[in-house]
Amino acid sequence: MGVILAGVLMGLGGTLAMDLWALLLKWLFGLPLANWARVGRWVLNLRERVFHDDFDRVAPAQGELAVGWVFHYVVGVVYGVVFAVLAGGDWIAEPSFGPVWVFGILTIAAGWFLLQPATGAGWAASRTPSPARTRVLGLLAHTVFALGMWVTALLFY
Repeated sequence: MGVILAGVLMGLGGTLAMDLWALLLKWLFGLPLANWARVGRWVLNLRERVFHDDFDRVAPAQGELAVGWVFHYVVGVVYGVVFAVLAGGDWIAEPSFGPVWVFGILTIAAGWFLLQPATGAGWAASRTPSPARTRVLGLLAHTVFALGMWVTALLFY
């Protein structure tokens, strides 16, 4: 299989792993699931503004939950393809966890420095009730994303 297809599959596998991780944390510890409707609302309002002073004042949009979920998986696939292209066919033929883990951790930057401030959570969740906890959970989720990408690469290649 080609590098692009490998990246698509890895991105899907990583995103699915992240979602299963979130369900496990909800089941074990009662942690809330990601609010993909909020993300969808942000995506649907991008033409008007990227960063909002008070995102809670942005009116709900029709289809925002579906848009949020699609966006979540599209981003995962894009990350998978970017990693596969950067890592190349040699890594895909013999995947190792280290490089994909570093990449997975780096992907949290988009959440910390774009999505969270744009939707009112502040830079790296600084406006949330527990910023340090939110950051640690994000790093763990992105580690699981990387683990899902790696396992997918091992299964298919």
